[in-house]
Amino acid sequence: MIGRLIGRKRIDVSCTVEISNTFDSLGAHVRFSDGTIVHPGDEVVVHGAPVAVPYGEVREFRRTATITRASLLERAFVKATGDLELMELCEFSFSGRGTV
Repeated sequence: MIGRLIGRKRIDVSCTVEISNTFDSLGAHVRFSDGTIVHPGDEVVVHGAPVAVPYGEVREFRRTATITRASLLERAFVKATGDLELMELCEFSFSGRGTV
């Protein structure tokens, strides 16, 4: 039980990286070939040479990724503090106008 509470496990999986560099979309998405799911607190490192996708194109690359699973303690901490970190991204403003 102690191993799962504080221990970390690494697994290597094959994946597809889709990189989009278009007017409508700029981003990267990783899909694991075996359907592996990444949980809160897990770390993913995609291996391979850096790529550059020209503007206006979407490309896919086959790679290997190493997933380092979070321990139960780390996962609980991420779940408990995740909402607080999200709130740091929010911007609130209040106007001084009266109601009509």
